[in-house]
Amino acid sequence: MQRLSCSCGHTNPKGTELCGGCGKPILEQANNEKTLNMRYEGAARRSQTYHKSVVDRIWNFFSSVKVGVWIIVILLIASSIGTIFPQQMYIPTNINIGQYYENEFGFLGKLYYDLGFHNLYKSWWYLLLLAALTVSLIIASVDRFFPLYRSLKNQRVKKHVSFMKKQRLVSETSNIEFNSVKNAIVEQLENKKYKVTTDGDALLAEKGRFSRWGPYVNHIGLIVFLLGGMLRFSPELFVDEFMWIRDGETRPIPGTNDEYYLESDQFLLELYDEDDEIFQNAIQRAGGTVVKTYQTSVTLYQNQNHDQLGGTPNLEELKSYDIRVNEPLKFDSFALYQLNYRLNEFKAMDFKLINEETEEEIGQIRVDLFNPDMVYELGEYTITLNDFFPDFYINSEGNPSTQTSLPNNPAFIFEVKSPEKEESEVSFLSIGSNFDPNESNTYILRLAGIDMNHVSGLTVRKDYTLPFLVVGGAIFMIGLVQGSYWTHRRIWIRKEAEGVILAAHANKNWFGLAREINEMVEKVNLSQVTDQTNISEEKERKKNGGSE
Repeated sequence: MQRLSCSCGHTNPKGTELCGGCGKPILEQANNEKTLNMRYEGAARRSQTYHKSVVDRIWNFFSSVKVGVWIIVILLIASSIGTIFPQQMYIPTNINIGQYYENEFGFLGKLYYDLGFHNLYKSWWYLLLLAALTVSLIIASVDRFFPLYRSLKNQRVKKHVSFMKKQRLVSETSNIEFNSVKNAIVEQLENKKYKVTTDGDALLAEKGRFSRWGPYVNHIGLIVFLLGGMLRFSPELFVDEFMWIRDGETRPIPGTNDEYYLESDQFLLELYDEDDEIFQNAIQRAGGTVVKTYQTSVTLYQNQNHDQLGGTPNLEELKSYDIRVNEPLKFDSFALYQLNYRLNEFKAMDFKLINEETEEEIGQIRVDLFNPDMVYELGEYTITLNDFFPDFYINSEGNPSTQTSLPNNPAFIFEVKSPEKEESEVSFLSIGSNFDPNESNTYILRLAGIDMNHVSGLTVRKDYTLPFLVVGGAIFMIGLVQGSYWTHRRIWIRKEAEGVILAAHANKNWFGLAREINEMVEKVNLSQVTDQTNISEEKERKKNGGSE
């Protein structure tokens, strides 16, 4: 790579604005500026130097702060949209997800599902955005950190006069002998906690350099945090699943690869007694009943054949436990939390077959609403379930359909084959309705009973990524404090002709630095510092006729 030589003998990489040795402006643009651009000490950055290869273009793209900000904006917008409708994890697992969003939220719900916002935090494109932000942070940090580190580590005490005169804070004092005030200046600087380095008739005072690394510590914290977020896409490290389980049901626990099973013995909902004087005021303030306990009594099993593909589960009981709110069942690296419930869900319906003319009862069948049989035999009578609508409604085309697979409003189309008739009789049954389409049926089915049970909603969680999030957040806060509460301040002083020139630079809080220097120079009979930025602004105002 082409290198630039300075009159002081120091060679600099192409793209360097200020000589890394004496600080003299190298590029014509920097030489024409009223005050120097001290960002990264004027050192050449890779993104400003290489532009030829594909790697260079990728590097330059991700090193841009604007690109990083836009990725953050897109992530924030996507995350906000993800809160408009419930995420998939909060929807019952035994229903059609796409149909649910369309039925509940209409066209917007369907669009929400089609674009993948229903499972936002597990979608591939959301992971890609997190990865892009991580890459942007890494490249932007590397692109800026190493040039800045090398410049500050190798900075010289004696700076070129043009470098000093183009600093924002400058003080020039004539007719004074530098050596006569040198010791007094050093003493004043050391009293202000500066580290002073001398080189002949020049000195450099510096303090608070570590604050310059605050933003990079922030970036490290964010990278660790984002890494923890991306690791959540691995089921080996993070599980956050939701399961519905009914009383008496045994189900594999999601996220455990069928290694663990759970049996729900009973869901219990306990209310405070309205007649209890201790809680009566609280119940009245709540405007009705107040829940005392949500509890699911469960039995945990381990499948000994979980590593056998297609093997029959061999369940070994591990323990029984009462899961309550904030009292999860913990096992292995998982925890089961009580999160939701549904009371009195339809489980099964009993129907009796009756001869409508003689009122003779032929027999009775039971229909499991979650796993119904298609054919039921009652001696010489055959009852066929032609169609079943768990959550019955009439669709826009005027046909019977179901909104969900949950038996909230079950309806049935039965076909009865009797020995007396060659043709079967068809009837439509729903709660509160028994419809005979031909109005000529001899045999009818009547509701004889309903079995109901409670359903418990549990969250299954495993999280090995939490240490990454905690450590990343802690590192970020350290960097935030480091960069916010301290200031990197430098003062260059050197002999010039028959006087002394002083220049100063800070990464922030210029007013505080100017006040600190003026307090010091007043004691050693040097001129007060002048803010070159204010002078430039004053000249511009005069040039424009004093208008703002």
